Order: sequence, then C-alpha cells, then structure tokens
Amino acid sequence: MFTNRLAARVSASSANFGALRSGRTVVTVATIAILAIPITQCSAQTLPSGSLGSADSSSEVPTEDTLPELAVTTVLDGLDHPWDVVAAPDGTILTGQRSRGFVVRRSDNTTGPVAADLSDLYARSETGLMGIALARDFAQSRTLYTCQGFSAGGVTDIRVISWTVDAGWTELTRTGTVLSGLPVSSGRHGGCRILAAEDGTLFVGTGDSANPGVPQDPNSLGGKVLHVNADGTPAAGNPDPSSPVYTLGHRNVQGLAVQPGTGRLYSVEQGTSVDDELNLLTPGGNYGYRPDRAPGTYDESVPMTDPSRVPGAIEAVWSSGNSTLATASAAFASGRQWGQWDGSVVIGGLKSKKLIFLRLSDDGRSVDAQAYGLENQYGRLRSVTPTANGSLLVTTDNGDNDSVLLVTPTP
Repeated sequence: MFTNRLAARVSASSANFGALRSGRTVVTVATIAILAIPITQCSAQTLPSGSLGSADSSSEVPTEDTLPELAVTTVLDGLDHPWDVVAAPDGTILTGQRSRGFVVRRSDNTTGPVAADLSDLYARSETGLMGIALARDFAQSRTLYTCQGFSAGGVTDIRVISWTVDAGWTELTRTGTVLSGLPVSSGRHGGCRILAAEDGTLFVGTGDSANPGVPQDPNSLGGKVLHVNADGTPAAGNPDPSSPVYTLGHRNVQGLAVQPGTGRLYSVEQGTSVDDELNLLTPGGNYGYRPDRAPGTYDESVPMTDPSRVPGAIEAVWSSGNSTLATASAAFASGRQWGQWDGSVVIGGLKSKKLIFLRLSDDGRSVDAQAYGLENQYGRLRSVTPTANGSLLVTTDNGDNDSVLLVTPTP
C-alpha cells in the first residue's frame, strides 16, 4: 500500500509538470450483444445522433453532422448515481452507485445487487463509490479495482481498493488497499478514474479536493494522474521512481483512455467556468492548473492552463471554451460501424447532457472535428466504456432513477 507520505519529492525538473428496478426498459435494440451478452429482454428504437452546433463547444473546431445514428438499449435502470461501468469477458456488466453499492447484469440477463463490505464508504458531494476497473488478468484472477471515499478510524481520504468476485457475481471480497491518502475535504473534486494498462499497472486520475495548493504539490496525490503497480508501488517510468505521480497540475481528472494503435494516454478533466480539457499525457508533464494565486484561497478564476505562473505548462489538445460541458469520462470509439468517427475520443457530458465525439489529428495533438450524440435525450451522461464489439456502455447521472445504456452505431 502506498500512502500519501511520499518517500521523496518529485525532482525539480519533473516539477516543471453512484434500489435497482429490473425489467423496465426505455428503448430497445433487437439482438444486440455486449461481448457475449444476449440482450433479449430489452425493447428498442433507433435515435438520431443529436442536434449539433451548440455554442458551448470550442468555436475553433468544426462541428460535423456525420455521426451515425445511435441505437440505444437500457441494460440496467432504477439506479442511483452510477459512476462507472465495466464489462467482463463473459459479458457480465457491473456498475457501482455512488452511495448505494454494486449492481450487476449477468450474462444470463439476471440482475441484482452484488454484496460487498462498504461499511467504510465515505459518500458526500461528488465523492463516494467512483471508478471501477477490471484487472487485465480478470478472467483468471477475478480481480477488480475501485476508487472510493473512505472514512474509518479517524481517517477520511480516497482509496483504490482491490476486490475479487465469485463466479456467480453475487459477492465482492475485499483483498487489499492499493493506494490511500488521496485527499478529500468537502467531497468536492474527488475524482477518481482508474485505467488498467496492458502491462497490469494502473493509472489513476485524481481530483484536487478544491484545495489551492494540491495541484502543484508533488507530495500530494490530488490533482494528479498516478501510475502504480497492482500492489500500489510506483510503476516503472515515473518521473520520480519513488513516487506514484505521473503528471500534475490537474483540477479534477474524470477520464483516462489509451488510443488504440498508438499507446497515447489521454485524460479528461473538468474546467472551472470555462475550458474543460482533453490532455495528451507525457510522463512528468505539468498541465498548468494553479489556483493558489491568493494565499489560502482556492481561486478558480485562474486559467485551467497557466504558463505565466507555471513555466512549461502543457496546453490542452482540446478545451470546451466558454462555457464548460462538464466532461466526465473518456473512451475511444472503435470499429468501421463508426464511419468517420472510428478512432475518435468519446466524452460523457454532465451539464451538456450529450456525448461529445472528438476526431483527433494524426499526431494526436489537436482536434480536427467534433460531433454530438444523444443530446438532451437521457439527461446527464457520465461514464463511457467501450465494449469488445465496438458499442459503448454509458451511465446516466440524474438522481435515483439512472440507467446504464448500451449505445451502438447503426448503418
């Protein structure tokens, strides 16, 4: 377990860096499978991709009305703020409600809660049961990871926890704490996204806990992207071998995704009143958020990327401009069925209530075009998770009647 007491400061050169109700469906797609899932109990319609050209997106990026029509199936409903969702190799879908535990849809289409000891769950404001990731060797190990608020024994923080799940998907058993000491105060800006890399290591995106000194403090685990081994020790290739800090200068990292074919790692974070960001991550990179302009004050009037106060700050690949969309996740669309949007970044939008598609340039450092899907059709959209057949799992975040949706492009 790695705690927030870092063994050494990052080097100076690095520093310039959610009660289930099953059976009711909103829409249906005939015979859509997620991996091995026969979704035969759901009913469907095909929806247009959504209106385009909203003034809240970056005016410098052209908007195209070329997104395929999207077929939507409700996989789970009656949920309470499902933050993340994963699909297992056998087609089982698992989601976690921010303050109410885990819910599953098994490969035989049965649904229900999954028992887990969450007696120490700290759920307040934006913090609770958040990111979920399956271990790369899940088919053999049955291991998965969660990022969640923790409060017990006089300690309150955010932790990455490891679990195993039984073959019937009835119970999760806690096996250890991978990381502890991620900061939390009021629950605001809790993060927390987990990405399991191909080599078995974990990337963890964190929030800055609305604390002015955290994003630029190399000794804090907040406002960072962390890179660790499965036991919580710093992964090879980190700027400081004794630290899990991979990048810093972030406000509230909500999405992490690796671009297929290139290995490029991208993060999505929420902006202040302007400039949600998509960032291309470089080990040791500083992404320029520094809200400590007035001593002791969390000053959100500062730029999201501020090279005048953070020398060497790395500019975003894309930003929302004014106003923000409340970007909450990141994934890559994959497959010829996506047409011109094959290989694009897909971002869940909370305030904007839509999926945001961004087509990247060849070098991955800028955005050539954008499109929107499901706009104003399902309310706030949080997590986007790709499946093996190219569909997307999307969680809504509207309250106590939320859903996990399967979104599939149609010819």
